[in-house]
Amino acid sequence: MAIEDDVVVIGGGIAGMATALSAAREGVRVRLLSHKESTLRHASGLVDVLGYADGLVSDPFDALSALPEEHPYRTVGEEGIRDGLALLDTVTDYAGGHTDRNALVPTFGGRVKPTARYPETSANGLASDERDTLLVGFETVVDFDAPLAADRLSADVPFDARGVTVAFPGDFRTDARITRLAHALDENERIEREQSGISTSLPARTALAELVEPHLGDAERVGFPAILGEDRPADVISTLEAELGVDVFEVPMGPPSLPGMRLETAFHDALQDEGVRTTSGNPVVDFEGDDEIEAVVVERNGAEIPFYGDQFVLATGGLVGKGIESTRESVYEPIFDCHIAAPEDRYDWSDPAAFGDHAFARFGVATDDELRVLDAAGEPAFDNLRAAGGVLGGYDFAAEKSGSGVSLSTGVVAGRIAGEQVNVNP
Repeated sequence: MAIEDDVVVIGGGIAGMATALSAAREGVRVRLLSHKESTLRHASGLVDVLGYADGLVSDPFDALSALPEEHPYRTVGEEGIRDGLALLDTVTDYAGGHTDRNALVPTFGGRVKPTARYPETSANGLASDERDTLLVGFETVVDFDAPLAADRLSADVPFDARGVTVAFPGDFRTDARITRLAHALDENERIEREQSGISTSLPARTALAELVEPHLGDAERVGFPAILGEDRPADVISTLEAELGVDVFEVPMGPPSLPGMRLETAFHDALQDEGVRTTSGNPVVDFEGDDEIEAVVVERNGAEIPFYGDQFVLATGGLVGKGIESTRESVYEPIFDCHIAAPEDRYDWSDPAAFGDHAFARFGVATDDELRVLDAAGEPAFDNLRAAGGVLGGYDFAAEKSGSGVSLSTGVVAGRIAGEQVNVNP
């Protein structure tokens, strides 16, 4: 059965979702094809633009002119970056939009991360805030060693940070998932306890506050690992603040990341509101067409199903997301066989130093100024194929702390241009 849309976006990460939203807001029919779950659930939930470029970046927009010509930001420009952030601001209630300067957000390792947008749940924890801080960890959440994180943080910030580890209230299994603990706080479940031989119960949020209160000391704010509810973190934080009498914030964590899951949910809700049709769980394995792509082919239970469209956007991610593959001899893009420049000698793909200048970190497709994918000769490989996000080459998102910003900005621009092309040639 042939399925036809105006714009077909391949990839369900932040770049693909931003592309789909941007295109849909041009008034066209959009299909989002996603093979696997979004990588957002493995991310911190923070949204960076540019954190490092020859040192810590205070204002990302001031540093754009120093980036190499092949960097995706040089393609979309400052306007594209601002448009990407503006789209995010329509999807979430993130903080940070009041300034161009990066905020410094403490993370679970006791370091600070420069970021452009951050969840409101982390707003009271900024390193620029000089209030003394208590970090609280839980015995069963082993990724967050609160005393160690506090010691590291104290070396870099203008306030006193202390850490304490407590048992999460209630009779939960020692291997309980953080989503289970978050649910208990969301629902404010009754927690059974025995005191002076008498069995009583009290709400989970109150029980947690009672555990933390004796450790407050002079702390003016308390940071918890980012598990303070999956669906209603604002309610959980509000209750804890009322019980403790101090401000409360979440410390972004590694996977599984509840702030990342919340961000993914917000995008999915926005996609649904815009009428974007999403097909997930099966890979795109091939395409139909010559100079122009007519359809992409999805493999489902051994059958090959074509999805036809007028415009296509590739947003499948980089080496980590398998949007780019490699052998011992070459690097390639697996769906359209798009050209990816790489040194002939594999030993030149990386630097001997662990944190050196690694060529592989910048592998990806090249594009023109309309984000159309280019072939080896520098010409558009297909008239109607654009790319966004991690599949793009010319930048090192890990070293720069620029992954979310590149995904949002190139996604917004690619989606808008694709939608405009449909409207120009209906």
